Amino acid sequence: MKENIFDVLMYLFENYMEEEIEIFPDTDVIRTELMEAGFQQLEVNKAFDWLESLSLQGLIQASIAPTFRIFCRQEIEKLDIECRSLILFLEKNGILNSTNREIVIDRAMALEDEEISLEKLKWITLMVLLSQPNEEIAFSRMEDFVYDLVPTYLH
Repeated sequence: MKENIFDVLMYLFENYMEEEIEIFPDTDVIRTELMEAGFQQLEVNKAFDWLESLSLQGLIQASIAPTFRIFCRQEIEKLDIECRSLILFLEKNGILNSTNREIVIDRAMALEDEEISLEKLKWITLMVLLSQPNEEIAFSRMEDFVYDLVPTYLH
């Protein structure tokens, strides 16, 4: 079974993170469950590292002043034009603030061997918003967007 870090993250999101309970009640139990579900230990460890880095980034304060984002060469190579457009669209429409935008980009770039599709980027954004304090409305709006509950158009 060829699973990747993103698959592990999706499993964790669907089984633990969306619930109104403590995100990770016992990481050893969850790691064992992931291994029993067929995930490789290396991928499980990388997914937990990804989540740990995400939790540390929640301490960054949002900028009040408007910002302008220029993507570097590595980001352009990793995030195609659709992905970059989505990030800017989400920021323009108030789902992402400048800080959360940077966290989304960082978490996408952290998936080193992963190709980042538009769908993956939507899920990454949803996971980032879930991890951030006081982002319930943005999370809800993004959740509707991910599950195609409201029509949205990218220009």
